[in-house]
Amino acid sequence: MRQLWSIIEESSEKPLTGLNDSDLINQILTKLSSKQNLSSEDCCRINAYLRSRILLIREMADYSMSH
Repeated sequence: MRQLWSIIEESSEKPLTGLNDSDLINQILTKLSSKQNLSSEDCCRINAYLRSRILLIREMADYSMSH
């Protein structure tokens, strides 16, 4: 979980506002997959988790862009 949020924080430093939710989640999953071996079940669970937190992720990106 810590590694996932670390990736999200790294990603929020770059402009994410142009990505739709699916592309944003796929980008995060791709980065996580490159660092950690994920099963398809893991990917599905993480995808659902990210979808439930998408507003928080976008708020973090907006905050990073303004500061």
